[in-house]
Amino acid sequence: MKNPVLQVMVYGTNIAASRVSLEYPGVQLDEVVQVDNPNYLFLYLKVTPEAQPGTFDILFRDGKKTQTYTYELKPRATSPGAAGFTPADVMYLITPDRFANGDPSNDNAYKDVVIDRNQPNSRHGGDLKGVMDRLDYIADLGFTTIWLNPVQENKQRGGSYHGYAITDFYQVDARFGTNREYCDLIEQAHRKGLKVVMDMIFNHCGSDHWWMEDLPAKDWLNHQEAFEQTTHYLWPVMDVHAPQTEIDAAVNGWFTRGMPDLNQRNRHLATYLIQNSIWWIEYSRIDGIRQDTHPYADFDFMARWCKEVLEEYPEFNIVGEAWYSKVPATAWWQRNSKVSDKESYLKTIMDFGLTFACEEVFAIRDEEAKELNPGHFRGFGTLYELLAQDFLHADLDNILIFLDNHDLSRFVKKDETDLRRYKQALAFLLTTRGIPQLYYGMEILMSGEKREGDGNLRKDFPGGWPGDPVDAFTKEGRTPLQNEAWDYMQTLLQWRKNNQAVTQGKLIHYTPDQTGCYVYARIKEGTTVLVILNGHDQEETIDMYRFREVLQNSRTGREVITGQPMDLSGSLAIPAKGTYILELQ
Repeated sequence: MKNPVLQVMVYGTNIAASRVSLEYPGVQLDEVVQVDNPNYLFLYLKVTPEAQPGTFDILFRDGKKTQTYTYELKPRATSPGAAGFTPADVMYLITPDRFANGDPSNDNAYKDVVIDRNQPNSRHGGDLKGVMDRLDYIADLGFTTIWLNPVQENKQRGGSYHGYAITDFYQVDARFGTNREYCDLIEQAHRKGLKVVMDMIFNHCGSDHWWMEDLPAKDWLNHQEAFEQTTHYLWPVMDVHAPQTEIDAAVNGWFTRGMPDLNQRNRHLATYLIQNSIWWIEYSRIDGIRQDTHPYADFDFMARWCKEVLEEYPEFNIVGEAWYSKVPATAWWQRNSKVSDKESYLKTIMDFGLTFACEEVFAIRDEEAKELNPGHFRGFGTLYELLAQDFLHADLDNILIFLDNHDLSRFVKKDETDLRRYKQALAFLLTTRGIPQLYYGMEILMSGEKREGDGNLRKDFPGGWPGDPVDAFTKEGRTPLQNEAWDYMQTLLQWRKNNQAVTQGKLIHYTPDQTGCYVYARIKEGTTVLVILNGHDQEETIDMYRFREVLQNSRTGREVITGQPMDLSGSLAIPAKGTYILELQ
């Protein structure tokens, strides 16, 4: 590795009383560190370029007693992986427990947690085999990248089906499968042209993590002496006027009682977490990381983590969850930020502001949109003004955009039958700037409101379990309305893969006028895609002369969905809530 230092955490009864030694060409024992708890030692080894793959013994001598641990130094991986993700990709976000149960034999791997699909917050049995069995389905839809909610062990009382209370950072949860099966899933995905993004959490662990029974140090956790919850108010982290006590209240508090807050200012814990990321990349060949609750952790540690990972894997990509609705706050967290004097080294940010704007703008009816934002609803002007603030972002290519995810109400509403809203929002997401992400089940119009509980956002995919009465993974198992939605998404995703104007091109957009239409173009080396969205409930006619700068000499455009040519030489009628995606000719 570029960083030659290897930390080895050793745990055993009174292990700190041991004298440690090893002999292996190219490996030096640089430091042996005792901590508060005598049951731990932290060894720091220097692995020089001369070292070769192989095994060596680490000896622990305590008086006349000697214990031996055989350590394997593995060769560097040569298989595909660590490729990162870009605007050429579209992510398919999956909650593994709710997607498909490919191996029922692992359902009760932990005897204290029972599978109960009737309970929205219980384990339902989805697993890695279920995802692997559906890779062709995902690729056929047109996705290029899979993001799985956390797959690491969550051996928590109560089940922790969502995966965000990790109890062992180095193990896949046995109800999902094994470490080997995770590697197999990634290998199979790569063979089908799919990348894989791993969800990680460094802000906290689960309260049933193995080290909670015997913590290594007095400062391993924040508020180790007693539970104190975070304020969940993240503005002080970037507020130049904030007192340190307000920052500490946000960053050092526990996320919930079941999620102890890790103190990344502890030198050994910080290195442990960084090495864990690098180990997963090297071992499993993941292509990217999504870091949960990014601003809740220590800023300097997170910056160091991003920097060290990207130094080892320059093409790799990390997206951090920073839940802010304002553009300057989102821009503050991106590396090389124009609005912060601190360097985060975070390559990609999540654009929650765009998500909330889409919720308003693409409401079911104009009246509902006005109810969402009374007195301030401006239709597509809301989207226009948000994107007009892109001058604040340091890197427009590395912004993750989405309509919903596992923490938000689903974009599709219950019993919604008019697909114009669905199609318009999907067209926008897949043609504007950034890296799109879609949540599993949107292709079949799955719905769920957060006010009804998080489990309602993470329903089982119909057909993912043996005996399901409906199999929505197949055309025959979907309703005509679901097939219309599925086909629309597939057409857009497959087309997008081969259109560099959309995946690499410059975005030029026009202010929405009294017609309520939003018009923008994506342009790359003479190829232009023109998108027209009508935000009104009635047909509107626009004069195409206004867009002559992007039309250039083109007088016709091929509509991507229908394949029909359209005359752009004069006026153009746009149906109520209509969408045109035009390849200029």
